[in-house]
Amino acid sequence: MKTTDPIADLLTRIRNAHLAKHDRTRVPSSKVKLAVCKVLESSGYIKGFRVHDATTTPSDEIEVLLKYNAEGVAAITKITRVSKPGRRVYSAADELRPVLNGIGTAIVSTPEGMLTDDEARERRVGGEVLCEIY
Repeated sequence: MKTTDPIADLLTRIRNAHLAKHDRTRVPSSKVKLAVCKVLESSGYIKGFRVHDATTTPSDEIEVLLKYNAEGVAAITKITRVSKPGRRVYSAADELRPVLNGIGTAIVSTPEGMLTDDEARERRVGGEVLCEIY
């Protein structure tokens, strides 16, 4: 099945896996999804991820390892798509607002690559606000 919004598909699969208390989920691979997973890992929202090449599966897949605390509560409380194919949301560096007063994180696609909102403000670059996590 071909999706029209692959980033929303990634976020939905992560959200659904957390709701079902799974320890991992698999998504079709792309460069953008890999970049989003790197930001999620560096921000501490997931344990990590692995790329499975097409030799073991019909197509390349990313296995996302989900993170829970000792009580079994997911590291991601809410994950929402901001910029969508029908309505793109762009923001300059000085217009990027902190998510939940700095508790959450926004992932921004910038000319310098995928960055968190904090990194984008620090580097003074704006871009497309892909999603918000908290």
